[in-house]
Amino acid sequence: MLPDHCKDVSFRDVDFELDEKNITSHSKGKKAYTRTDYMVLRHGEDLAIIRVLKQKGVELFRPVISVEVIALPPQVVLVRDDGVNVLNRSEMARVAARHPGKWVVVQGLFNHVSFANDSDNLELRVFDVVPPYPAKLTVLVDKALSAGLVDLPIIPVEETADLNDLERMVSTEAVMFPCRASGLASTRRISYLDETPRLDEEVTLIGCDLSSRIFLSVYRKPPHKAIDMCPQELAPQNDSKRIIKCCKVKEGFVIQGSRAVVPWGATVQEVAAAINALFGAESRT
Repeated sequence: MLPDHCKDVSFRDVDFELDEKNITSHSKGKKAYTRTDYMVLRHGEDLAIIRVLKQKGVELFRPVISVEVIALPPQVVLVRDDGVNVLNRSEMARVAARHPGKWVVVQGLFNHVSFANDSDNLELRVFDVVPPYPAKLTVLVDKALSAGLVDLPIIPVEETADLNDLERMVSTEAVMFPCRASGLASTRRISYLDETPRLDEEVTLIGCDLSSRIFLSVYRKPPHKAIDMCPQELAPQNDSKRIIKCCKVKEGFVIQGSRAVVPWGATVQEVAAAINALFGAESRT
């Protein structure tokens, strides 16, 4: 019940009250453009959305056989926002989410018009560790959606685990992170595994399984204590659709039930392909 393209939607001002009887009677004997599958009708401040069934043929304008009323005032709201690409289903989903239960007609970028509602919106939970800020995976998901690489009405919901909270669990005088990240803070002596510093005291390693293996390889002994920061372990364990990072995934993505797992250094294309696969959609990457 949603248009594939704004070219399928005709926006028309009419001189009659927008009720089902008037709409049906005024459609009799009319013709519609071959691409027109939907019409947004406006009378004053009121809006209605209808679906148009046309006579088969090859003519540019064909007789209207019947119309289906999708929504009448006051179930329809108009949003004017030239920052919204109405061809991007995720952008349209975000607009619709701000008007729950309503049909939202959007007059957006290039003055193009389309419509949506929130009934088909798909929630994607984006789990990552911070800092750095913003969370890298959130940025990658936003880029994939804004680029139109995912043709789904996705609403991303950010979830984060703060490494500074994990640091508060440290009991040793020194703490080690895998690498430097702006925003990390501690009253303890901080070092970074990728710099392989000299260790003269007991240290708590905040990292993942790979970090522990690297530590053992470099220092020939395990850290005094290790605190796991792997998103695989920190992310909520439920059936929500979720995307996370893991260094055990080297390239591409892995689907694990309701989770899509991408590499720690994932690209926008890998993230887009993972989202499409997670929701069973065809990848556009």
